[in-house]
Amino acid sequence: MNADPVSDLLTRIRNAGMALHPSITLPHSQFKQSIAEVLREEGYIASVSTDGEKLKTLKLTLKYQGRKPVIVGLKQVSTPGLRRYVASTDIPRVLGGLGVAIVSTPKGVMSGNQARKQNLGGELVCYVW
Repeated sequence: MNADPVSDLLTRIRNAGMALHPSITLPHSQFKQSIAEVLREEGYIASVSTDGEKLKTLKLTLKYQGRKPVIVGLKQVSTPGLRRYVASTDIPRVLGGLGVAIVSTPKGVMSGNQARKQNLGGELVCYVW
């Protein structure tokens, strides 16, 4: 069992991108699936699927531009030891709007832009660019 599933997810995506792997498989959780769905909606990964009935796994298909991964950088902001919460007006713009901040709000996990439009704050999970 991993103590920090979000950091495990981000590290696996980062490592697979550097190694040019077409897809990754990892243990399933609803929170990780929600983060992956936001990444798919924002165009950073190609697809998200779940496999298995008893022991579910999450399969992410990565996107590449030639031999370069679409995801250039990932940074976890809120950790288990230090949670970071922001109001809707304080959600940062990543790289001047070129990246995306992922926020866990009372209405689910969403991108920073969606949270700002819906006037929702919450836990600032990570930055992706």
